[in-house]
Amino acid sequence: MLPAVKRTALATLTALAIAATPAAPALAWGQSEQDVLKGVVGTLLVQGIIREGKKYHRQPAYAPPPVYAQPVYAQPDYYQPRATTSIYRTPVARAFGSYSSSERRLIQRRLSAFGYYRGGIDGSFGPGTYSAIVAYADDEGMRGYLGSTSDAYGIFDSLIY
Repeated sequence: MLPAVKRTALATLTALAIAATPAAPALAWGQSEQDVLKGVVGTLLVQGIIREGKKYHRQPAYAPPPVYAQPVYAQPDYYQPRATTSIYRTPVARAFGSYSSSERRLIQRRLSAFGYYRGGIDGSFGPGTYSAIVAYADDEGMRGYLGSTSDAYGIFDSLIY
């Protein structure tokens, strides 16, 4: 027998033996009381067998691994890749390039004097000049003027004149 079934059967038989011994001679067990006790003992034994069977339930020796479908990520129809704009194609670069060489160097000198530009004063437009102009426009409240060439002229004119 299985260990748990043995324990259950032993406990049931012990309970039956204790219950079957009358406490006083006046208490006599009739046939209906004995039948009820047999039903209780049978129920307990069946429950113990079922519990033991569940405990030792075996899995198959080989179970194939589950197959997962790979999700397909489709880009939405409204997706537009961001176009990277070079600083040399911005309205600020076009406006800066329209000034003479001496005026461009003057703009760089003024930006350097205000603490925005740290590069060489060569009159050419590059990342340092662009960053300095953007920082200057932010501090002066003219950030919105960087969107068009005509507005960028206003920023440069404020540095020259």
